[in-house]
Amino acid sequence: MDNDWVTAWLEKMTTKVAAESKRLAGATPYMPYDGHYSDVVAERGADWWANGFWSGLLWQLFHYTKQPSFKQTALLQEKRLDKALYEFKDIHHDVGFMWLLTSVAHYRLTGDQQAYRTGLHAANLLAGRFNITGNFLVAWNDHPGWCIIDSMMNVQLLYWASAETADPRFAKIATRHAQTIAQYLVRTDGSVGHIASFDAASGAFIEQLAGQGASADSAWSRGQAWAIYGFALTYRHTKLPEFLVVAQRVADYFISQMGRSNDVPLADFRAPALPNLHDTSAAMIAACGLLELANWAPTAASSTYHQAAVQLLQASEARYADWSLMEDGVIGGGTEAYHRPATYEVPLIYSDYFFTEALLRLQGQALFVW
Repeated sequence: MDNDWVTAWLEKMTTKVAAESKRLAGATPYMPYDGHYSDVVAERGADWWANGFWSGLLWQLFHYTKQPSFKQTALLQEKRLDKALYEFKDIHHDVGFMWLLTSVAHYRLTGDQQAYRTGLHAANLLAGRFNITGNFLVAWNDHPGWCIIDSMMNVQLLYWASAETADPRFAKIATRHAQTIAQYLVRTDGSVGHIASFDAASGAFIEQLAGQGASADSAWSRGQAWAIYGFALTYRHTKLPEFLVVAQRVADYFISQMGRSNDVPLADFRAPALPNLHDTSAAMIAACGLLELANWAPTAASSTYHQAAVQLLQASEARYADWSLMEDGVIGGGTEAYHRPATYEVPLIYSDYFFTEALLRLQGQALFVW
């Protein structure tokens, strides 16, 4: 396949991220307001779940270009994020997103031992959230019986910790959690729920809850994307066939919905017709997940997954990309949550991160951080 378009977009991304980084002057971006990023650490705290994606983007581009400025800014961001560890104000299951893309990426690239210890610290905190009767990792601190589909990306921190320490406990927790998510949040048709509610004491399943989707029984597209990527990665780490089966089931459902909206996913595949909401962040995450899945699926399915990933990237770029160096954010059209109108179809930092990771995957030059 001719990948000239991939190279061209990576060059534009490199130039734009350098311009954004200069404007940010050490601040941490999340979502631009009136075309410009603010500092999400000041607005939502050092423990905001998405605070690692800017660092992840910087590390990916440093790995690709070797430009020192990307590394320097990523190190500054890591120090800002580490404040959340010692303050321990609202540490939650998203420590995977936060420190895989910062400290673990740093360690993978440089062998830095403090970055290693920080990543292992985060992994121990995540392992400590395991409910031993329900076999799940608790998502948030105010609901000890809840776990969510997003966690399938966070558990990858535990597989990293087991590989690094030769301690199987981390991986065993991750695998048991993944099996629980597969049983209670992945439906037979491949759609997924966002939140599974359990009795925290007995571990008994109660119900699925709506979360960031339209309703409890809807199909929030970003949740679908987390599941595709998360279960594909879990198969990578465990080689247990059950996880490959689940990843393919969710991927096939996602692909079946793409044509309804010209390859830019709806924010929720089972939402009412109005408002007509899209979510490019789901497209970018799913693209990475489909490319990962293509590595492991049988040959015929592998080609389908690869092509679907390309379609998602090209459709989202064509409709929503903003390459202007004077405005922040590249991939617009991201919807933070179905019931949050203030954040309908906006640029989101994780859209840009996964867009870049997907492009680098297509080039065979992505830093593996999961």
